[in-house]
Amino acid sequence: MDLSGIISVSGMPGLYKVVGQMKNGVIAESLTDKKRVPIHSHQQISSLEDISMFTTGDNKPVGDILKNIYDKEKGGKSIDHKADEKQVLAYFEGILPDYDKERVYISNMRKLFSWYNLLQETGNLKLKSDSDKTEDKAKVQHHDDAAKKFTKTASKDNMKANSKGAKKTAGVRKTGTA
Repeated sequence: MDLSGIISVSGMPGLYKVVGQMKNGVIAESLTDKKRVPIHSHQQISSLEDISMFTTGDNKPVGDILKNIYDKEKGGKSIDHKADEKQVLAYFEGILPDYDKERVYISNMRKLFSWYNLLQETGNLKLKSDSDKTEDKAKVQHHDDAAKKFTKTASKDNMKANSKGAKKTAGVRKTGTA
């Protein structure tokens, strides 16, 4: 799942997308009503990319769990987060059978399902596709080519300056006394 830029803010309902930065925080836009609100540095912000759930082995990122729900529902809505506790448990066990039963609570499961349904309703539930990966590789290749051209040009300039007999410094300016 592509969850870049989507955050959860403690004390504020719903999910937000980061749209800008301020001196002491960020500007976020609500996914549901598109209102922009300032989020200050003293508020607790959690990026969905960084959140994971406890399992019996390694922790599982929320993006992978959301992908499992997406695959199970074929892109449709999941179970309602206000459903009966037994239904929520049964559905979650079908998605993540190796979750840690002592550390993952019903409230965590409900929050995950509400996030999934919110992302699905607003159209922000995006899979990382192969085209994105090829675009990323092309960007990396472009940056590598630009870096190579820059170093070649810089070394040619150094050779020209040094061949003329002019002494070239490394850009260090000496000021004052040591």
